[in-house]
Amino acid sequence: MERRKNLFKVGTFWHLCNKSIANYGIFKDPINAQRFIETLDYYNSIDYKVKYSLAKENKLYNYQNLLIPKNSSIIKVLTYSIMPDHYHLVTKVMQSDLISKYISDVENSFTHFFNKKFKRKGPLWQSRFRSILIKTNEQLLHVIRYVCVNPTTSNLVEKPEDWHFSSYKDMITNPKYLKHYLTEISIKNPRSFKKFVEDNIDYQKKLKLIKKLLLE
Repeated sequence: MERRKNLFKVGTFWHLCNKSIANYGIFKDPINAQRFIETLDYYNSIDYKVKYSLAKENKLYNYQNLLIPKNSSIIKVLTYSIMPDHYHLVTKVMQSDLISKYISDVENSFTHFFNKKFKRKGPLWQSRFRSILIKTNEQLLHVIRYVCVNPTTSNLVEKPEDWHFSSYKDMITNPKYLKHYLTEISIKNPRSFKKFVEDNIDYQKKLKLIKKLLLE
């Protein structure tokens, strides 16, 4: 893992991830997974005024899509997947020195929601979030592919687009995402992107080492 100090510079790309404590299935419930996605989107702004729970309660926020960037975004989300016990984000830094606070806001907000819902106390996350610097375009494509097929290689679904808590289905069914929003991804055609991603599924299932290299 890269040291965080002074590394989250504007324009750099990062793979951000974290896992629940004791591999607890905190996102198995679709309501919880969707809540986490909305929390990721809500706090991804330098302009938010109140905590997400209050904003939701008072209908001050309407979720659209985590892939749609805002002028006030702290990060630009290029790809995401919310797995049963962990999450993956492939990101581009838009605001320097705010990433740690952003992830802290998201994880603390979700922990509060989860603990209140299930009447529990204590931490929800295994450790501080992990951050891996992505240095080349080739590496960016491979990490994006890894995140997109993660639900399939983990045997959760047969096809990666069948996983509801991932950006992949939007990326291959709506051309505007690759062409207009996710301009940092060098593959612009949804059909070509789908082929690039899915041609690697069987290979990735066999190479469990890929996970180790990406997460450590």
